[in-house]
Amino acid sequence: MSHNTLDFQSVDIGDSLPDLPIDLTVSLIVGGALVSRDFTQVHHSKKAAQDAGMQDVFMNILTTNGLVGRYVTDWAGSDARITAVSIKLGTPNLPGDTMTMTGAVKAKDDAAGTVEVEVTGKNAWGDHVTGTVTVALPMGA
Repeated sequence: MSHNTLDFQSVDIGDSLPDLPIDLTVSLIVGGALVSRDFTQVHHSKKAAQDAGMQDVFMNILTTNGLVGRYVTDWAGSDARITAVSIKLGTPNLPGDTMTMTGAVKAKDDAAGTVEVEVTGKNAWGDHVTGTVTVALPMGA
């Protein structure tokens, strides 16, 4: 077990994860869409996004999902393993804004050695993403 990975016994229901502000840049939004093979123009072209009624390119759900996973695994550590993700999108993530991730442990499953983390990513417009991530943690010594 990595020395920086949380163990199951050390996590309690109600524990808060540290806030994580993420600067929303054109590079992050376009790069995330490209790496996830989402070639929908509204995630790459400002003109296409404006033609669709938005002011600029906006983040795709796959990039959001990756950022949610990163947020939880950065907290849990390198030996943690995500077993389930359930997210819902709300307001769009646009360049020039900041999305701040927050989270808290909502449940523990002793038999499975997992914890359920409730996460929220807020930007200037409100909740961009809400959901839960289930993560398996080592049992420890």
